[in-house]
Amino acid sequence: MGRLTDPILHAFNCVPRTKKYGHSIFVSNHLYFNANKQPEAVTSLSLSMNGPAFKVWKVVNEFNRAIGFYCERIPLGFASIGIDSEENNGFKDDENGALEESGGDTTNGVRSNAPKKVLILMSDTGGGHRASAEAIKAAFNEAFGDCYQVFVTDLWTDHTPWPFNQLPKSYKFLVKHGTLWRMTYYASAPRVIHQSNFAATSTFIAHAVAKGLMKYQPDIIISVHPLMQHVPLRILRKKGLLKKIVFATVVTDLCTCHPTWFHKLVTRCYSPSEEVAKRALRAGLQRSQVKVYGLPVRPSFVKPVRSKDELRKRLGMDEYLPAVLLMGGGEGMGPIEATARALADALYDQTHGEPLGQVKGFVTKMEECMGACDCIITKAGPGTIAEAMIRGLPIILNGYIAGQEAGNVPYVVQNGCGKFSLSRNK
Repeated sequence: MGRLTDPILHAFNCVPRTKKYGHSIFVSNHLYFNANKQPEAVTSLSLSMNGPAFKVWKVVNEFNRAIGFYCERIPLGFASIGIDSEENNGFKDDENGALEESGGDTTNGVRSNAPKKVLILMSDTGGGHRASAEAIKAAFNEAFGDCYQVFVTDLWTDHTPWPFNQLPKSYKFLVKHGTLWRMTYYASAPRVIHQSNFAATSTFIAHAVAKGLMKYQPDIIISVHPLMQHVPLRILRKKGLLKKIVFATVVTDLCTCHPTWFHKLVTRCYSPSEEVAKRALRAGLQRSQVKVYGLPVRPSFVKPVRSKDELRKRLGMDEYLPAVLLMGGGEGMGPIEATARALADALYDQTHGEPLGQVKGFVTKMEECMGACDCIITKAGPGTIAEAMIRGLPIILNGYIAGQEAGNVPYVVQNGCGKFSLSRNK
């Protein structure tokens, strides 16, 4: 029998916890006020039927009924619609809380020997989410070969109309103007805010997202982005597919993370650290849903590499001089140019009349570059931190994105993995 979590675990750099939490529990997580159940606050405050609060509550209920009707009309064509089993799309929990493929001749309405389809939802808001998605895809391919068909899609860019498909561009603009991003991040954190936003957004993009999901007809959906849970799960819930399609969230923020990462209806929420796991539990997830497995990293980082001398020869580097690797985000985020100029001034060679360094630009074989260098200067991106720690490379952090990367700085410093400095002259 094949284990679902094996390829995901294979992509993580952390040994899983041995504590057993038992079976998954599916807990209702309404993204809107339930029109059939009066909120407790209404009862406890004894609101007047003619008061303004009751009128607001009535308007909200009417709004949610409209959304519910709209979502009910979504034409889904998953192969799993005909399944009446209470299992998760042919998977069941083993004694370790992992999802294991159950026996039987058919799974998800198709023959059991047919490859299962895995859909990974991400968005190119920075390079980390795509890197995590590709790492999980590579792990599936390496561990199971043709048993799984794995697809990676940017759900918002590829399957939503304008202006929602402009999410990556909007994110890049907001991050470039840090104050705007900080306001957006913290203002959308309260549950009442972001759940209302998702509920309203569903009225505009639910049909498009449903068609995007139909295109792949997934047996398993994996989200590696905080904005990829709520709308797809709302659609699956409305069509009664929550227990027929496995839905897992892989949190790719190391310490501090936005509350939109957590949704009570997921099958599993894989957390990179105990801190994130605590946040998930505070958000209402059950212990059986939350597993601490570390961050997904590319399989190439868990394989042996050549010696430092060999790698330097291969990359055309000096074999004897100390080497510093300067990195930015996937879109060049971080003070790269200013730091590079400061390094050029500090490492200027009077004899040759040029700085002792080289610019490689965007590289794909990062494991080789890290293996050839003596330390790394980078912003506090979680993926880069994890990969540097695997390679045993000392880390110098020169910046971070407010919100999701703020907690990464003390994580690195307090664990003795590196230093933090905003000064280019140090």
